[in-house]
Amino acid sequence: MIQVKRLTKHFKEIEALKDVSFNVPRGEVLGLLGENGAGKTTTLRILATMLKPTGGTAILNGNDILKNQQAVRKEIGILFGSETGLYDRLTARENITYYAGLNDMGKDKIKERIDYLVDILDMGEYIDRRTGKFSKGMKQKVAIARSIVHNPPIMLFDEPTAGLDITAVRTIHGFIGECREEGKTVVFSSHSMAEVEKLCERIAIIHKGVIVETGLIESLKTKYNKNLEDLFVELVGGSNEH
Repeated sequence: MIQVKRLTKHFKEIEALKDVSFNVPRGEVLGLLGENGAGKTTTLRILATMLKPTGGTAILNGNDILKNQQAVRKEIGILFGSETGLYDRLTARENITYYAGLNDMGKDKIKERIDYLVDILDMGEYIDRRTGKFSKGMKQKVAIARSIVHNPPIMLFDEPTAGLDITAVRTIHGFIGECREEGKTVVFSSHSMAEVEKLCERIAIIHKGVIVETGLIESLKTKYNKNLEDLFVELVGGSNEH
C-alpha cells in the first residue's frame, strides 16, 4: 500500500532525510518514531505531496508521488498536530463541506458522511458554529472529519495529539483505532513511546534523517531484550539534539 524508496531531502546545506526506505502493508498502522527534528514531519509532507524530495520516491496505493500527485491526494487523509488549517469564519460543517467539495463529492454523499462523522466524533453541539473560537480539541476533531470526509484508504498523522488534553487525546486514539478496524493504511508519527506502543504493531525509528530500525514492536523488544523506550534510546544514542 505504501512503499517509500530511498527518499532524500536537502534544505540548502541541511540533509533532512538520507536514503529513507520502508513499507506499510494494507490495513496496518506504522509508528514513525523519532525525536523532534528527526525527519518525521519531512517524511510525511513528502508522502502527502506537500514537499518534493531531492531524491527517491514513494508509491501510495499504486500512485507515484512524483508522477501522479493528484491521484495520491485523492487516496490520502492528512492530520498534522501543529496546524488545523480551518477557516475561522466558517462553521465546522462548512469547513468539512468545502473540503468534501474539493474531492468531488456529491451533496447527498457529503451530508451522509458528515452526519456519520458528527456522530462518531461527538461534534453535535458545535457542528454549526464558527470555528474561530473553538478549543484546540474541538478544532482537532473538525480537522479529523475534514481529513477523512472523502473516506480515503491511507491516513497520514503527524503528532496529532500534540498539545491536546486527555479527553481529546482519547478521541484521537479512538479514531486511529477505527481506521485500523476499517482496514485503512496509517502512518502515525510520534515521539511518545506509550502512544506508539498503544496504537501500532510495527514501527520505523528515524534519527537525524536516517531509518535506524524497523519491525514489529514485540519482535524488536525480543531482539534487543529491552522495552521500547530503552531500545529507542539505545538506537538513537541517547541524543537530545534536535
